[in-house]
Amino acid sequence: MTISQAQALLLTTALALAALGAPAARAADVFTLSSTSFRDGALLPKSAGDIAARGPNCKGENVSPQLSWSNAPEGTRSFVLVVSDPDAGLGAGITHWVAYGIPPDVISFAEGEASQPTGAYVAGKSTKNIPGFGGPCPPPGTPHHYFFQVVATDLDPKELPAGLTFAELQEKLKGHRKAESSLVGTYANPYPQ
Repeated sequence: MTISQAQALLLTTALALAALGAPAARAADVFTLSSTSFRDGALLPKSAGDIAARGPNCKGENVSPQLSWSNAPEGTRSFVLVVSDPDAGLGAGITHWVAYGIPPDVISFAEGEASQPTGAYVAGKSTKNIPGFGGPCPPPGTPHHYFFQVVATDLDPKELPAGLTFAELQEKLKGHRKAESSLVGTYANPYPQ
């Protein structure tokens, strides 16, 4: 059977269109972290800053931002959320929040929902030993960058004990990460008006 030039052109066009559509379809399946509280690379809300009782540079209300994640890979059994500031601690970085054992059916936290442990996650230990979200509190000067990272894991939500530090959690996640996504927010002192 011989294909006419018109049929060959139609077939080539159809294959080209399918190929163009394929990356878009695959992109829609990418594990993604997002927030309605801030855009990636933009300023965090002032309310997300740590409360004044924890230091003279703290001007916020310690309200955790809204976070949601989508397109978890097949076989995901729990999620991990970590917030860190690599600019702090004289370059050593500070971990502001360690949460894990988040069940696979929990795919978001409303603004303020994760400020304190609510039973929706197991609380780890931040650098400041705070069990829930510990907001930004940078010294005056250059804005700091806050990395919000979600990890999809194949670990049972009840498999990890409470109170793990970020380093201990990283060790437990070896070989159990299925996918991860992150957002970066900034915070400065004084807070821009």
